[in-house]
Amino acid sequence: MAKAYLIGAGPGDPGLITVKGQRLMQECEVVIYDYLASKTFLALCRPDAEIIYVGKKGGDHTLPQDQINDLIVAKVREGKNVARLKGGDPYIFGRGAEEAEELLEAGLDFEVVPGVTSAVAGAAYAGIPLTHRKYASSVSLITGHEDPTKPDSAHNWPALATAASTLCFYMGVKNLPYISAKLIENGMRADMPAALVRWGTTSEHQSWVSTIGEIPAMAEREGVKAPSMLVVGEVVQLHDTLNWFEKLPLHGKGVVVTRAREQASGLKDTLEGLGAACYEFPTITIVPLEDYAPVRAAIDSLQDYDWAIFTSVNGVRHFWNQLELVGKDARAFGAMQIAAIGPATAEALLEHGIRPDFIPPKYVAESVVEGLLERGIAGKRVLIPRARVAREVLPEELAKVAAQVDVLPVYETQLTQEDGAEIIDLLEKGRLHYLTFSSSSTVENFFALVPADTLRPYVGQGLKICCIGPVTAGTLKDYGFTPDIMPEDYTIPALVEALVKG
Repeated sequence: MAKAYLIGAGPGDPGLITVKGQRLMQECEVVIYDYLASKTFLALCRPDAEIIYVGKKGGDHTLPQDQINDLIVAKVREGKNVARLKGGDPYIFGRGAEEAEELLEAGLDFEVVPGVTSAVAGAAYAGIPLTHRKYASSVSLITGHEDPTKPDSAHNWPALATAASTLCFYMGVKNLPYISAKLIENGMRADMPAALVRWGTTSEHQSWVSTIGEIPAMAEREGVKAPSMLVVGEVVQLHDTLNWFEKLPLHGKGVVVTRAREQASGLKDTLEGLGAACYEFPTITIVPLEDYAPVRAAIDSLQDYDWAIFTSVNGVRHFWNQLELVGKDARAFGAMQIAAIGPATAEALLEHGIRPDFIPPKYVAESVVEGLLERGIAGKRVLIPRARVAREVLPEELAKVAAQVDVLPVYETQLTQEDGAEIIDLLEKGRLHYLTFSSSSTVENFFALVPADTLRPYVGQGLKICCIGPVTAGTLKDYGFTPDIMPEDYTIPALVEALVKG
């Protein structure tokens, strides 16, 4: 029977959604999400899911609440399971109860999947524990969206002002002068510590500390805008001591990841763990070949080769797919020697039971050839499973020493049909600090989507270009750019380390 699931997405960090919430996102036929729910979650949706945005931002409603209620009811009535994804927790100032009541009235089933509310998470990321034996034993969650022109307030201001509770005001920036005045007017001392947390737990997370008397002026001076949380109480004193999130080395830095989506997750996760705001802009897509007959023929004659050289993880993966399809495994390589270009490629081979005989110290073709010559590859027969289009330096250099080289395409790369408008918009807003390139093809395809002349004014003005290896750097030079960061080791971990060093 169809059902609606009211799912708390948490306050912004995609990692804070619950395991149950994530599972339901992957299963439901319809996903209805709002402004504060991270778009990262949409990648979890099943490919055929109907995805509907109903966000509400600063009074600008894509759909008013009554129409959101009607939409949820209508989709469940169609016999579809609906994931209603809501920022924070559905029941904490999320109007989830109203949606649940509408479903009940319509005779439809629902479940609530609680989420981490922004007061708890945003404050924790800002180094503010909402309770502490020394400072506070209770917490009050309060809407700051109350209309200050109303003759009567829904809040018991004397109780709030004089209690020892930590006070958390949601959506209170607009009414900050009113909230400050009411608390002081009803007995709170003007120097009570207070903090604002904006976009808590996200890569745009910021926090400011002041006192309840001074915080309205500070917010105006700093230009603090919604969505922000106001935290008032003695626990705010711990902000500077316990503020771990804003101390991460790449906190607040916008990084563009241009690797293929299949490869980007590891780099993205590492960078985000260091505080970066990652923007996936996959300029290439890894796709299988239409015809794998030549690959299967090469597999059948592996015994004729002395060496196999794998130049990428993708080469290993697509070659192995065909190897397994014909019922073979690592034993098919027999006594031949195997080289891996780079530690990631070597690791991919190890996962299939192959320990490479040679991993070059530098992961470019010229260094590979030098090491292979030392191992007697001259005159030998060599198989290179790789992309259909790639640099020819390695096979050409091996041919010079009389090696018999067969280049074997096992996959190909294509230009990803992405729109460069998002990157241009982020550049104009000053949100990007690093562009990362891991190969020549990522450079070429990036500039096919974002013109070099568009990028040029931003380079050196807060934006740095980072790349792996001299070959990629050479391709950048063709477009008139010199990399600001290029690690000595041509690996993703080395690139991350170089980014941290700046």
